Amino acid sequence: MNSTIKSARNLAGEEAIHFSLDPVNGTPIYRQIIQQIEYAILSGRMNSGDKLPTIRSLAVDLKTNPNTIAKAYGELEIRGVLETQVGSGTYISDKKPVVEGAINSDDSLNRKIREVLGRFVHELNALGVENKEIVKLIEAFLKEEGGKG
Repeated sequence: MNSTIKSARNLAGEEAIHFSLDPVNGTPIYRQIIQQIEYAILSGRMNSGDKLPTIRSLAVDLKTNPNTIAKAYGELEIRGVLETQVGSGTYISDKKPVVEGAINSDDSLNRKIREVLGRFVHELNALGVENKEIVKLIEAFLKEEGGKG
């Protein structure tokens, strides 16, 4: 069962993060939240000064324990990626997330993309789908979506 909510908006009021949690994929929920916030920052959907949902509201929306959200926010704050202003909220700082071994934020984004793509291809291969077929499936999917997203 996935918990999904569109919660975080950037300063322009655009939807910036579409949280999607999968409790059975083996990755702890707090790590999934961290990854999704990092992806939003690295992709430019969230920028310095953008406000994140409160711990309580995000926990309610995602139907998860507030301590899980607090743990994710806390880890990102320790890394300097988030800043909490008491009484005001939690905001994206001007420090970009860095993937281990990455030299700069562009390198971090490319590493994250390759990591996600690698898992995707590996899972499809495990289902018996060959690489040539994966390309056709992606093209068909994008065509059906009609350029959404």
